[in-house]
Amino acid sequence: MKADPQDQRRLLDLQTVDSAIDQLEQRVLTLPVHATINDLAQRRQAGHDAVVAARTNRGDAEAARAKAEADVVPVKERLQRNQKRIQDGTLEAKALTAMIDEVAHLKTRVATLEDQELDAMEALEQAEAGVKAAEEALAEVEADLTAAVADRDTTLARAREEMAALRARRAELAGPLPKDLLALYDKVRARYHGVGAASLQGRRCTGCGLEATTADFNAYQAAPADEVVRCTECQRLLVRL
Repeated sequence: MKADPQDQRRLLDLQTVDSAIDQLEQRVLTLPVHATINDLAQRRQAGHDAVVAARTNRGDAEAARAKAEADVVPVKERLQRNQKRIQDGTLEAKALTAMIDEVAHLKTRVATLEDQELDAMEALEQAEAGVKAAEEALAEVEADLTAAVADRDTTLARAREEMAALRARRAELAGPLPKDLLALYDKVRARYHGVGAASLQGRRCTGCGLEATTADFNAYQAAPADEVVRCTECQRLLVRL
């Protein structure tokens, strides 16, 4: 392929811009904030699950307290009725003895149920505290996530502006180039890790970093100035300065 030496040198400017575009795209993809957001999103889901579990536990504790309160009521009522009958003095001796024994049993039963009621109330208090802690932890994670997303969006907005400027510069550089030269450059660049054109610095190709053999170097030097030369090692377009 033939191409004006000036157009060949312009490929190096184009390569610089293309490399900058590739680097920017890679930088955007590997922003640390992406990992931060992913981690926070997982923590937020875990936080939601924790809140649901804590609220479920609170609901169970409320039900347990309500049951404990309900269980003690009929026993207390029966105890009060029996105590009133004893105080009335209308019971016969045998019945009175049985009633006194039952009152003693009911008092023990009431004490046991009241202890259970207290335990249920304490469990409910702990469950309420658990809900509060889970909700606060979730709110903290959500605040961190919101801040991280805002940080990412700001960074991406700057990157989009930088990318737009680079693409505009690429279009400016690529526009005047011969279509066949540009097509070959793009094809080589796609095949060889984003680098389609390199310069010959001394006897070394800046694309692959290898030094040309004497025979290859002499061939490069002997080729006409408008001849598009390829590096024999990496096959990139080799621009002779």
